[in-house]
Amino acid sequence: MSAGSDYTGGGNLSPALLTTTSVTPDRRDEGVALSRHDFLAGAASWNARPPAGAGGMGGAGSRPPGTSFHRAEALGPEPARITLTVNGRRHDVIADPRATLLDTLRERIGLTGTKKGCDRGECGACTVHVNGRRILACMTLAVMHTADEITTIEGIAPDGQLHPVQAAFIEHDAFQCGYCTSGQIMSALALLDEIRRGEPSAATDDVTAPAVMLSEPEIRERMSGNLCRCSCYPQIVAAVRQAGDAVAEPSGAG
Repeated sequence: MSAGSDYTGGGNLSPALLTTTSVTPDRRDEGVALSRHDFLAGAASWNARPPAGAGGMGGAGSRPPGTSFHRAEALGPEPARITLTVNGRRHDVIADPRATLLDTLRERIGLTGTKKGCDRGECGACTVHVNGRRILACMTLAVMHTADEITTIEGIAPDGQLHPVQAAFIEHDAFQCGYCTSGQIMSALALLDEIRRGEPSAATDDVTAPAVMLSEPEIRERMSGNLCRCSCYPQIVAAVRQAGDAVAEPSGAG
């Protein structure tokens, strides 16, 4: 292959690559004074050049005179200033209106106890309380909760003393890696409030009864939305049962 072949005329290689005089004698191909090292080094520098029409190269590769390029406009809504009440404190943040409550809590407010697991509402690691009810923070937008009271795992023991549910989880060793634990505890708190309110579940034998018993089937059913990849489910059930006896009043999560 020579410097004047059809390949060099239509390909991406510079003619200079095929006529270099820096050669290695034992690497010389017939008709081409080019070493492998020189070829790779030259090809890398050639491919790093701006594409044709990008400007700055001159000659046939430059854009035609009189033309110009415009910066692409950013798509989507502008960031919005919102106020969220979290754990009894007001937080003014600037966030994308499309940002989830989970991302806003973690990235804008700095409350990283709420974990991002699946990010699609399947694992329960991001469970928080909104107005006393548990929700999945990855499945709702932050802008939807500007008038709500939000409670995260950081807010259940504001005086520095462990909540009875937290103490029960520690006593029963109801965690291993701990990644899902904050969501498990937030769901357990909500579960106990639901039991106190007499709200039935799919495991309730008599939905017309005025009270619901805190049984193992009830706990398993109501905690079924929280996955533990370490499989600490027996310990979690035991911890919730103990906490149910210790918690005498609503958790204050609303």
